[in-house]
Amino acid sequence: MATLKEFEEALREHGMNMALALLERLRERDRATRTVKPARRLTGQKMTPELARAILDLHASTGMTQQEIAFKVGVNQGRVNEVIKRGKWLSDDPQAPEAVARDKALARMRGDPKPKKPPLAASRLKERKAAAPKAPAKARNQGQLALGDL
Repeated sequence: MATLKEFEEALREHGMNMALALLERLRERDRATRTVKPARRLTGQKMTPELARAILDLHASTGMTQQEIAFKVGVNQGRVNEVIKRGKWLSDDPQAPEAVARDKALARMRGDPKPKKPPLAASRLKERKAAAPKAPAKARNQGQLALGDL
């Protein structure tokens, strides 16, 4: 079976310009009626509860695919899937895992330094060391057998 590209090359070789023109017109018609445009978005929208509800509304009220919804609202298909399947981004809680992850990623993109964890107080450090289970002590100076010893 020949591919469309091979078919087009064969038409060119045989000088079938009218068939090539017809093929090009069909391509243009397909591009005009395509529901998902091939170009990617340049910048994505910040996920908000309002946008998540709009995604759920589109999913419930239309027969659009997740990819089509993603292009329409300006996010990627993975975000649409998270909203539909897991109910993410529906709350406005800044401590929600997805909001924390988003804020960390934005901070990395800006080049902000990582927040340092506060050092443990000396008394808490001693408590942790005391509470940690101790490994059994290894016996020292145990002899080791060599192949010639047997």
